[in-house]
Amino acid sequence: MFEEVSAGGVVIFGNAILLLKKFNGDWVLPKGRIEKDEDIRDTAIREVFEESGVKAEIIRYIGMVHFTYKNIKGNETVYKTVHWYLMETNSMESVPQKREGFVEARFVHKDKVIKLVKYRDERKIIKKALKFL
Repeated sequence: MFEEVSAGGVVIFGNAILLLKKFNGDWVLPKGRIEKDEDIRDTAIREVFEESGVKAEIIRYIGMVHFTYKNIKGNETVYKTVHWYLMETNSMESVPQKREGFVEARFVHKDKVIKLVKYRDERKIIKKALKFL
């Protein structure tokens, strides 16, 4: 089994949370892999910016999730840990990075965001983040 560590953000602007729409139609939170010798907090900030063009600041650590998936070839199981941070931005301007596989970036009202998000673990992280607000 292969292990992978990522970090991402639940980015808020007022009453809205940043979501990214993947090419397959799934709505997700921005996240990505930690680079060599990179701090987890720095990864979260970098990945939010790289995937959405949004500059955000960390408010607090939310928690981590674990899951497994098969790699692209389907011949290896990956055990993934994602560290999530509650983040804030002062602008709703966003540009989805097509090279990262995203076709849309949107701030969605906090009352509607849970219904849009594809993955259960991301829905749980959003609910936890909203308790901090």
